Amino acid sequence: MKKIIMVVLLFLAIGVNAQTPKTDDAKSRNEVVTADNVEWGWLNPLRGDKSPAAGNLWGDRTDTLASGFLVKFNKGFSSPPHIHNVTYRGVVIQGLLHNDDENAQEQWLPAGSFWQQPAGEAHITAASGEANMAYIEIQEGPYLVKPTDEAFDNGERPINIDKSNLVWLNASDITWVTDESKVETAFLWGSHKESELSASMLKLPAGFEGEIKNLSPNFRAVIIQGTIAHQASGNEFVNLLEAGSYFGAAEDSTHKITVKDDQEAVIYIRANGKYEVTYK
Repeated sequence: MKKIIMVVLLFLAIGVNAQTPKTDDAKSRNEVVTADNVEWGWLNPLRGDKSPAAGNLWGDRTDTLASGFLVKFNKGFSSPPHIHNVTYRGVVIQGLLHNDDENAQEQWLPAGSFWQQPAGEAHITAASGEANMAYIEIQEGPYLVKPTDEAFDNGERPINIDKSNLVWLNASDITWVTDESKVETAFLWGSHKESELSASMLKLPAGFEGEIKNLSPNFRAVIIQGTIAHQASGNEFVNLLEAGSYFGAAEDSTHKITVKDDQEAVIYIRANGKYEVTYK
C-alpha cells in the first residue's frame, strides 16, 4: 500500500534574498537529461580552455530566462576576481569548491553543500578536488562574467552552507514524514507562500521505492548524490540517473523513483508549488 508522506512547500528559507524568484515563466515538462548525455562547452567562451566546462540541463544560460546547468572545474582551478550580472545559486556535486571574496580564507565546500553568489559582488571561485562539479542555476539570463570595476550592491548577500550545516527534518520534526519512510528534507531558499517558487534537498534512503507527484506548474530535480531509477507516468522507459542527472516534471505527472540498495540518494528540487512523495 502506498502512503503519502510529503506535501512540500510551506516554509521559510535559509537567508534573506532580496531578489529571490517567485515563479518561472516557462512551465516544466516531463524530460530527462542523464549525466552522460550532457553536452559540454565553456562557461566563459572568451577564456576558452582556461574557463570551466559547462553543460545545460534545462533552459539556456545565454538566453534571458531561468536556466540550470552543470559546471566542471579542474583541480587547482582559481578564477581571477570577477562579478556576474545575475545572482546564481550552486550545489556542489563532486569535489571541493570555494566561492568568496578574493581575500577571504578558503572554505572548501564538499559535495552536498549550497551557496549563493549575488549579482554585482566581486569574488573568486576555486576548486581543490581531483574532480569538481557543481549544479548552477540562475533566474534570468544571460549569465555573464564581468570585471570587478563594474561591481555593484544589489541588496543580496552571499551564502555559503557546508553540507554539515544543512538542517535535515524527519519524522520527529514534521508531521508529513513517517518513521517508516526515513525520508528527510532540508529547506534552502524561497517563500513560505504556497504558490511561489522555492527549493529544497530531498534525501531518500537506500532501497527506497515510491513516487513523486508534481502538483505545481514548475518542477525541476537534479541528482546530487547516489543513483536512482526514474520512470515517468505513461512512459515505459526507465532511466538510470546518477549524480549530475536531471529530470523535469509536467504538472500533475507522477514519477516512479527507486534508489539503489547500497547508497542513499539526495535530490535538489526546485518547484513552484506543492509535490507529493509516496512510498510503498
